[in-house]
Amino acid sequence: TRDLRFSKICPLRDLMTLCEVQMTRTPDQTPDLESTSPSHTLFVCTTCGSTWQEGQRVGRSRGEILLEHLQPLHDQWPLHSQFALQPVQCMSSCDRPCSVAFVAPGKQTYLFGNLATPEEDLDQVCQGILECAQLFYQKPTGLMPWSERPERLKRGIVARIPPVPGVGADSPRV
Repeated sequence: TRDLRFSKICPLRDLMTLCEVQMTRTPDQTPDLESTSPSHTLFVCTTCGSTWQEGQRVGRSRGEILLEHLQPLHDQWPLHSQFALQPVQCMSSCDRPCSVAFVAPGKQTYLFGNLATPEEDLDQVCQGILECAQLFYQKPTGLMPWSERPERLKRGIVARIPPVPGVGADSPRV
């Protein structure tokens, strides 16, 4: 059973729920690049950097703009079939727009913020995101040391969340 007190106070509860949905593979399984279903997910917050007037969102958010720049690069990326690119309405990192998360079964989950501001080159930010996603893919546990991450993702980390316990055939659920 889920501890409702935790889920009500945890700002990352929605992300954790999304992580649980992604649990289909254990970290010791070798990824099949020809697989039809992605083993990893790259979430992009689409409400990050929104402009609000009188309680209503106005125009496009910086998160939507980031996603628009990332999509064609993702489509041409060699690992695109292993990483679903999925928009998320909010990852509760509002004070650090724009946010992305890397999620995979049996791996650490990473949430990064501060990835796009109006004056930055979004293509460079998107390249950094995909380079970091590749590193995440290559790490069996998902653990990405600071020194190995692309320069743009060495800062801005919001959270590193442990894998969901008991995921996989060798690990009984507790």
